[in-house]
Amino acid sequence: MPTPPLRPRLLATALALAACCTAPVPASAAPRPDRPSAADCALPGRTGWTDEGHDTDRKQFRRATGTHRVLTLFVDFPDAPAPDSTTAYAAHLAPAAGWMRTASYGRTRLDLTFSHRWVRMPAASTDYGFQRGLTFEAHERYLRDAVTAADPGVDFSRYDMVYVVPTRTAKAIPFSPTYLYDPAGSGITADGRRLKWAVTFGQDMWRWGHKVAAHETGHIFGLPDLYAFTGDTHRHVGGWDVMGDIAGAAPQYLGWHAWKLGWIRAAQVACVAAPGRRTVRLTPVERPGGTKIAVIRTGATTAYVAESRRAGGNDPDPCSTGVLIYKVDSSVPTGEGPIRVLPPTPSPSAPLPAPPGCTPLDLAAHHPGSTFTDPSAGVRIDVLAGDRSADTVRVTAARRGS
Repeated sequence: MPTPPLRPRLLATALALAACCTAPVPASAAPRPDRPSAADCALPGRTGWTDEGHDTDRKQFRRATGTHRVLTLFVDFPDAPAPDSTTAYAAHLAPAAGWMRTASYGRTRLDLTFSHRWVRMPAASTDYGFQRGLTFEAHERYLRDAVTAADPGVDFSRYDMVYVVPTRTAKAIPFSPTYLYDPAGSGITADGRRLKWAVTFGQDMWRWGHKVAAHETGHIFGLPDLYAFTGDTHRHVGGWDVMGDIAGAAPQYLGWHAWKLGWIRAAQVACVAAPGRRTVRLTPVERPGGTKIAVIRTGATTAYVAESRRAGGNDPDPCSTGVLIYKVDSSVPTGEGPIRVLPPTPSPSAPLPAPPGCTPLDLAAHHPGSTFTDPSAGVRIDVLAGDRSADTVRVTAARRGS
């Protein structure tokens, strides 16, 4: 998760204070049947930090599309010298480039450059505050020390982002936060270039694998954490989307995130922003092309989304397949459930035994004959049909309470 600038805070409660929003779409702005407008279903951000709004501040967060030149530095410490080469570390993270290319339908490319030498940090690994609740200031110091130590042998002006990987012996660097620069601060400059975005990996990279790079880079693009900072960690989205459970069975980014990041076009979004009904054929988010999400706008910051999920791409072995239905609220802060997956209710009368490692929320895909309703919001989603290539849904928005 990213460490917000200006104020020292625990990572698990990272929030910024500034609000950033646009005017809500009026309820009367229904899309014409022959020309649906995806913009009518785009939500404004309300938290001023990483959230589900479409008006992401591109001064603070990097645009997701295109090529991103990423330099990877390897660091060790006076109290934790590296006993091995950098080869295995680079091999561990290198698949992140292909994973992101697949996730973005080829619209995002991580151009990874590995600086294959150990850079000695000036302070002990225990001096950087990772085990005491990392602050923005402490995190920036850690990154600045790594950049300064590496600068004699690196031209930082050639790169857009930096990854910093510690030796495995540095147990005091346990987790992998994202660095997002403070535009109001002096920050970090090397070779005439302001360093705005970075990921400093920790020992958890060996648990999560290369997908930790996809998760943390998602923060650089403006995505929030979908897991819960308190209580049952994965109660909101389970193993759907790498921004939730990095090790989940279906880590492909949700269709909503693909839209927010510019990986799908407005024409691939079926929007109902006022009372009305649409029947939509959804192609799986794991594959390029076709209509990806059906969205029912329910308020200034809320919407329901339906999308098709299938095995393939970055989801070779999901716990369930079919129509995934979830609620989005762009006013909910990161780590507090800005997206919540909604399983079928009631559950099937005779469910099959869950595959090993699958939670009930991982089995939340809806199948033909399933109906989801929220009477208070006037929302109904009927799953009409499904085959190997697509799912067909009917989405209905009625007047609230009707």
